[in-house]
Amino acid sequence: MRYLKLTAAILAATAISTTGPAFADGHGSDHKIVDEPLELTIQMNHKRYPRYLEEWPVEQTARKMTNIHLKDATVGANTVSDSENNGKTEVLNLMMASGKIPDIVGSSRIKDFVNQYGPEGAFLPLNELIEEHAPNLKAFFEKNPDIASALKAADGNMYYIPYLPDGKYGRAYFIRQDWLKKLGLKAPENVDELKKTLEAFRDMDPNGNGEKDEIPFFARQWPEVLRLVTLWDGRSSGSDTYHDFYVDEGKLKHPYAGEGYREGIKNIALWYKEGLIDAEVFTRGSSSRDYLLGENLGGMTHDWFASTAGYNDSLADKVEGIQFKAFAPPASISGKRVAEHRRIPIKPDGWAIGHTNEHPVETIKYFDFWFSEEGRRLANFGVEGEHYTMIDGKPTFTDAILNSDTPVNNFLYTIGAQLQGRGYYQDYRYEEQWSNKHALEGIALYDEGDYLIPQFLGVAFNAEEQKVYDKYWGSIRDYMLERQQAWILGNGDIEKDWDNYMEQLEKKGYSKVLEVMQAAYARQYAAK
Repeated sequence: MRYLKLTAAILAATAISTTGPAFADGHGSDHKIVDEPLELTIQMNHKRYPRYLEEWPVEQTARKMTNIHLKDATVGANTVSDSENNGKTEVLNLMMASGKIPDIVGSSRIKDFVNQYGPEGAFLPLNELIEEHAPNLKAFFEKNPDIASALKAADGNMYYIPYLPDGKYGRAYFIRQDWLKKLGLKAPENVDELKKTLEAFRDMDPNGNGEKDEIPFFARQWPEVLRLVTLWDGRSSGSDTYHDFYVDEGKLKHPYAGEGYREGIKNIALWYKEGLIDAEVFTRGSSSRDYLLGENLGGMTHDWFASTAGYNDSLADKVEGIQFKAFAPPASISGKRVAEHRRIPIKPDGWAIGHTNEHPVETIKYFDFWFSEEGRRLANFGVEGEHYTMIDGKPTFTDAILNSDTPVNNFLYTIGAQLQGRGYYQDYRYEEQWSNKHALEGIALYDEGDYLIPQFLGVAFNAEEQKVYDKYWGSIRDYMLERQQAWILGNGDIEKDWDNYMEQLEKKGYSKVLEVMQAAYARQYAAK
């Protein structure tokens, strides 16, 4: 579906109709955008909230502060509602097929969608609107030029305001320190020590039940097993998205075509065969952490700091003496300690302005509100006095929220805070408050070691590049993952198969994909 681009004259005429001044932090707490309430329609889809709820306390407070009233106009909210990425795209396609694009469209995984249809006229370019009417957004992008570059579509325009995570650290290596102590071991410092430690977990009955039932290494998401390739100087991804490309000295590469990856998979397959990796790692699923730790069976994993450290408290009465704590990434065969996963500074989630929106200036000012000091607090912590209070200048959740049986992040979704379908800048202080001491100690350990590596922030293709990518990449990726899993499970020998594997990648168009990726990257990050 194609749309005619709006003319500059229409935009100019609309801009004249604005009824409220732009705001910026330091200009008081009056964030009113219009004198009389203005209704704007919104489509919002996310797996945690399949439609925008006008009764959310955060929404109601934003209405009072800005005089902008969002009205739900979500298409497809009760159909394929976002359990998978392709479900999100299908919901957005349903919206497009309806012929009615709301004033605001918010969704997870919206970036590629708006960067495809924005240049065709379905969504408004935001560059000039931000420059002229959004001082908070303008200041943010001036301070973070890499993020501004990452947002741009192939035509150089910005079509959505993203959800921007805060904080550096995501996942870490965790190990049963109580098991180490029982076996007279210390946390492994390198890949060889790690193998010996996992062998000890397998053979020396650290859970003390007299059975050989321990699972040395496990993972909730099977791609976390692939993180181990970094121990052989390989890569498993270039961003916080599994199986992503990475940048090596300005060149786009894919992890699954590198020498370190080949060596890593060879050794992961060996560890799997020897029982050092969960035999059910590909099938056990997201409950593996709950089950294996709760039954005192799991020894090591790679998972999120806050939630994983929380098991030290939640299982204290069930698993005597449990100490499941973060430890530094073991040194690789070349001596490198790498924390490949980190919080990416920009997500492909957020919101955009539909092309039929008759109030683009008021809308960009509304977007800008969420980047003001008070708007950002509202998006992150909820309503002051109800969900948090200011203590020593810091927003602090009430005891009722922190001590609730409902996880803090899950509760916040129910009040309209921490919505990834909204363009806003996350405040990591929201998570610090419900991270226990074990998580904070682990973060400090990783911070001291400086193990993080740069991330690939993505590219935006032009129409021809997109055709090449769409034609080849899907089958290439499927082939990579099929061979990867086969090798780990023992169906093939990666050393013997490697040359043929690389030949097949080339036949399937791997070089063509790299070529368009490189062209898009050079265009998008030319200034850098």
